[in-house]
Amino acid sequence: MPEKEHIPLTVPLEALAPITLEEMDGVKLLNRIDSKYLTDEATLVAILSDAAAAGYRVLETGGARISPYDSVYFDTPGLRMFLDHHNRRLRRQKVRTRAYLNSGDAFLEIKKKTNKGRTRKKRTGIPMADLPDFRSDPDACRYLDGHSAFHATDISPVLETLFHRITLVNPNKTERLTIDTCLCFKNLRTHLETSLQDAVIIELKQDGRTASQMKRILLDHRVKPVRISKYCIAITLTDPAAKSNRFKVKVRQIEKTIRNKITVQ
Repeated sequence: MPEKEHIPLTVPLEALAPITLEEMDGVKLLNRIDSKYLTDEATLVAILSDAAAAGYRVLETGGARISPYDSVYFDTPGLRMFLDHHNRRLRRQKVRTRAYLNSGDAFLEIKKKTNKGRTRKKRTGIPMADLPDFRSDPDACRYLDGHSAFHATDISPVLETLFHRITLVNPNKTERLTIDTCLCFKNLRTHLETSLQDAVIIELKQDGRTASQMKRILLDHRVKPVRISKYCIAITLTDPAAKSNRFKVKVRQIEKTIRNKITVQ
């Protein structure tokens, strides 16, 4: 089945008041609860309309309200980080480089999941030239050694992900919402590529002490919480040899949401 065309989001976003990066950095969620949601672009347009009516603001940087991201994930030859997630290991890590293409900034990022279910992220700036592979950068390698159980000699690039991100903040600054669209994946080992077409992955970060207006908006549009990892979905789709039975259910859920078959080339 052919892929659907993307719905332009510029007009729906114009209805939201802007917020600067400096203002958003002041949003401190000390008792943070994270929840992910899955929907499609047509439903997202309606969600954005309701968010504007509720007073949500959209992050604007350099006049842009949609930010393109480019990330490269690293893993061991045997995909240890992917398998730790697949096998429900409570303590696990992901290592990636990420570029914010609007600003030209790039970082090495280490994400850790604790046995309490909390996610902690550490990052350090790197030259944009190191985005595909940071391992020749001594400073980046030392940073990895200091913040990860993995060393540069243990891992290599495995997956590139590209997507567009929209960030919303509620009027009381008690919750942030990241909205990822146009998700594309390229496996750097198998050389297979795919996209999630018009699927949308939403992550809500809220102060657990206050009620969430966005949760009510999502529920109104029948968008329910889901546990989903872009990295794990991408490996499932682009590496036929990877142990991925657990995540194939998620792939079918995405296909049901977008009402289309995901194709791999």
